[in-house]
Order: sequence, then C-alpha cells, then structure tokens
Amino acid sequence: MKKMINAVESLLEESLNGFAKAHEEIITFNHQPHFVSRKQQKKSNKVVLISGGGSGHEPLHTGLVGYGMLDAACPGQIFTSPTPDQMLAAAQAVENGAGVLFIVKNYAGDVMNFEIAGEMIDCPHETVLVSDDVSLPKDHSTGRRGVAGTVIVEKIVGAAAEAGASLAECKTLGDRINENTASMGVALSSCTVPALGKPTFDIGDNEIEMGVGIHGERGREPMDLVSASEMVEHLTIIIDQELKPQPGQKVLLHVNGFGATPLMELYLVYDLAAKFWQEKGVEISRSLVGNFTTSLDMAGCSVTLTLLDDEMITLWDAPVHTAAMRWGC
Repeated sequence: MKKMINAVESLLEESLNGFAKAHEEIITFNHQPHFVSRKQQKKSNKVVLISGGGSGHEPLHTGLVGYGMLDAACPGQIFTSPTPDQMLAAAQAVENGAGVLFIVKNYAGDVMNFEIAGEMIDCPHETVLVSDDVSLPKDHSTGRRGVAGTVIVEKIVGAAAEAGASLAECKTLGDRINENTASMGVALSSCTVPALGKPTFDIGDNEIEMGVGIHGERGREPMDLVSASEMVEHLTIIIDQELKPQPGQKVLLHVNGFGATPLMELYLVYDLAAKFWQEKGVEISRSLVGNFTTSLDMAGCSVTLTLLDDEMITLWDAPVHTAAMRWGC
C-alpha cells in the first residue's frame, strides 16, 4: 500500500487541519468532537442543514459546507459513521431558531447515530433520508443506499433554506428530490482503506463491478470489462427504468467520479449518458461532472439523474459558496 500519510491514526485529524487552513474564509473546524461549520454570515431564524458520514468520500460532506448548502458536517473515521456527540455539538453550534434538518445517507450506522442525536437535541428537527442507489431493489432489507444523489439534495435544499424556507418545507423538498433521483455506479478497481492496507475486494484486470457501493462494497454483479458505451448503457437503462422520464422532462445529469478516474473519462461518460436520454426526448437542463462523492482511490464512476421542476431549477441555480462547489457569489 502506497499512501501519502504519516499514520493511520492521525490521518483524519491531519487532513481536516489542512482542509481548514486551505478554506479558512469559508469554514471553521472544531477539533473535539470533530465537525466543520460555515463561517459566512448566517441569517437569524434560518433552518440549518447538517450532514455527515464516514470520511473517504471527499468533498462530500465537509467540502459542501458554506453559503447555500450545509451549515455543518460531521466526518467520521474512514467509512465509519460519525458519533451522536459530533452531531449534537454541531447542532448546538449552528442552530439559530428555525430548527435543524439532518441529511442522512441510508446506511445503518449513519441512520442509527443521527436518530440518537435527534433524541438528544432540544430544538425542532427533521431528517431527509437519501436512498438513490437503484442498484439495489426497493424492497432490500436495509433499503437503498444513499450515494451521489446526496449532493443534489444538499444543494437544492440548502438554497431553499438560504431563501427562508421553513423546516417543514425543507423536509418536504428534500424528500421530493430523493424520490426523483436515481444513481448507479461501476467500479474498475477496488479502493484501499489505509487501516486495512489492501483492496477491499478482488477484481481482475478484465473485470468490472457493476452497481458498486461507495464504501468498497461489492456491487450488483461482476462483469467482463466492456467498452465505455456498454458500461454507460447498462447504467442508464436501469436508471431510466426506475425514473421513467417522459419526453420534454427537464433533468439534471450528474456524472460522479469515485476518486481515481480522470476527468477525460468522466466527460466521455457524460457525453454517452446525455445522448441516451436526449435520444428519448429528455431535456438535459442542468449538469454536474466531477469528483463529489468519492470512495478513496477507487477507479470508476456513477451516473445520477434527477427529474427537475421549475422550483428545483431555480434553487439549483441559486448562489453557492463552498470549498467544492461555488457559483453566483
């Protein structure tokens, strides 16, 4: 294993220190317990958005703290849920009278710890559970995983909260975005968790893992290595069958890298996915391409489609200023 680290035990702390120094105009890093909060001037009586999860998915979630998105993010150890005391401390630091909306990816540890935190805080709160990974069936025992669609939820709901939406309105909007979002990924390699020191699963030189998770979980099925066109066709057909976008429907198309795939390949994937839906008469109204929900050093990507309405488009276009996403400011 070759990694730019000093020690497994200090990796997260040292990384967060560097992140805080690089973006000190945007965020503040609280050391004990770990959480990142926004530094920009906040409106009073604004709903605050808090998310979090295991580290290793950067820039999700810490890189999305700032104006127009998250008010705080709680990073756990690599692929490990943050603890309730992190979430409680973050909520106490940023809550300002209008309540807290937790945005939680559907993984058992995250769900459990955010629920515990919700029982501990003494202000109004709601939760949006993100479950956009359509590589798993709807009736899966633990539900569908929350993956790259989380970024879409955080951006649109963050803009609504910035504009003064109530806690109930933010919750309803977040659930609506989740219901209209579907994602699926493919891995060309596994990732290597530093504490483990080796790839989390074996994959041959002529194999890919279709429907892979973002924690190094094996995917829906192993497949022979095929062309980019065949990979993207596999992903887009399943997403299309799930959402069933009609001709004229406006959508957001997001191609997300898992950490080790160059932009040249991600834009190729975007071109292929866009052609798939454009040929069906679907309007690609908004786009996002890049590494936003990564899996350490995994090679591969995911495709996410969100069915948009006019409100979502307006909120997507609204100003945002975070370490990883900024426009209009």
